[in-house]
Amino acid sequence: MAKKRILIVDDDPDILDVLRLTIPTEEYEVVEAHDGQEALDKVYERPPDLIILDYIIPKIDGRKVCQKLKKDILLRHMPIIMLTGKGDVKDKVEGLDAGADDYIVKPFEPEELLARIRMTLRRSQMDLDAAPLTRLPGNVSIFNEIDRRIKSGEKFAVGYVDLDKFKTFNDKYGFTWGDRIIQESARVVVKAVEEKDNPEDFVGHIGGDDFVIITGLKAIDQICRQIIKEFDKATKGLYSPGDQKRGYITGKDRQGKTVKVGLISISIGVVTNEHRKFTHVAQVAEIGAELKEYAKKQKGNTYVKDKRGAQGEI
Repeated sequence: MAKKRILIVDDDPDILDVLRLTIPTEEYEVVEAHDGQEALDKVYERPPDLIILDYIIPKIDGRKVCQKLKKDILLRHMPIIMLTGKGDVKDKVEGLDAGADDYIVKPFEPEELLARIRMTLRRSQMDLDAAPLTRLPGNVSIFNEIDRRIKSGEKFAVGYVDLDKFKTFNDKYGFTWGDRIIQESARVVVKAVEEKDNPEDFVGHIGGDDFVIITGLKAIDQICRQIIKEFDKATKGLYSPGDQKRGYITGKDRQGKTVKVGLISISIGVVTNEHRKFTHVAQVAEIGAELKEYAKKQKGNTYVKDKRGAQGEI
């Protein structure tokens, strides 16, 4: 079982020493940062499972670091324990208002810190059905959200999002860059949904390179078009200059022969209950899979809907 990764952030070497000695390395992987900017850089490079964050640190203070992370939909579920000085009630309140999940007062008892670490991680795992890579809601949440919409009788649209030619990219560039593509794709999807500014909209991560969007009938077309528009811009920097210029990468087919494969594109199959009634989530998923496969046969970034007649739809 992989160790949980903890980022400790403090500019005081004595506090860092205490934290390193307190947190057992057989249970946790400990990474450190000495100011707010370094903390953010390390989070974006490789998100930890938990952050222990001092309130007063150089460059960007702990409150602002916390606020910035909690505004990022891919990172907002990452638990943060804020370290505050003894008696600094204002710091505690502001830290919690900024989104910190817990706080502990310096100087602290090692046993209390360990107990809080374990409690916060346990609570985070229990409360969040999330894909580890993107921190977006996972399959249980997706099922429940579609089921809720079906039972409510409201009109809705479900977009099943998939990356085309992802395996070839992953084989050539490796899992680290494959993860980067998935994370950037998630950002594109989330941003397109957030721009509609509808709190009822939902984005989930089925796993791998598959995502789900749940929104209203009026918003889905604009969301899909925005994803298609922004996808290439967000991902082109992840290719080597040569591959980007050529517009393809080389890979192996099932027979082991070298083949040219185009750059990754994005396909979306959209299911709605505008002209049909659903009684079970499986019906939505089945139609979504069919539409997504149809979309993947088209060239480039595309989306298709289960409504006949209009352009871009089947």
